[in-house]
Parts: sequence; structure tokens; C-alpha cells
Amino acid sequence: MRGKVTFVFLVIVAFLAYVLGAKAGKARYKEISTAVNSFWNDPKVKKARVRALKSAKQATADATKAAEKAAKKASKRLG
Repeated sequence: MRGKVTFVFLVIVAFLAYVLGAKAGKARYKEISTAVNSFWNDPKVKKARVRALKSAKQATADATKAAEKAAKKASKRLG
């Protein structure tokens, strides 16, 4: 998981470095910005974002429940 986060971070940094340092300047920036905005606002991408958010919330709830069970079990062993 940490490798994936690092990879995404590097891609973002590379993208920003390219956009900010592009010789084409503002025209290229606007072209990239328009492409990113059209992708981000695509209905399929919006659905995927909503599904990912729901999935993340569910995973967080499941992890919280598992941690609570483990804490109770550990406290019973100690007490």
C-alpha cells in the first residue's frame, strides 16, 4: 500500500513539474487543465468516486469494529 501511495505522489509531482515548467506555457496549462476537468467531471468518474468513498467508509467502520473487538479481547486477557 505504501508503494502505491508513493507512486501516486511521484506521478502528481511529475505532473506538476511538467505543467509548471512546460515551455508551451499558459496554453499548454489550459489544455491540460481542460482535459483534467473534463475527466474529473465525467459521470462515470463521479460514480466511481462515490463508490470509492462508500467503500472507504465501510472499510473504516469494519476496521473500527475489529479494533474494538481486539481491544476487548486483550483487556479480558489482562484483567
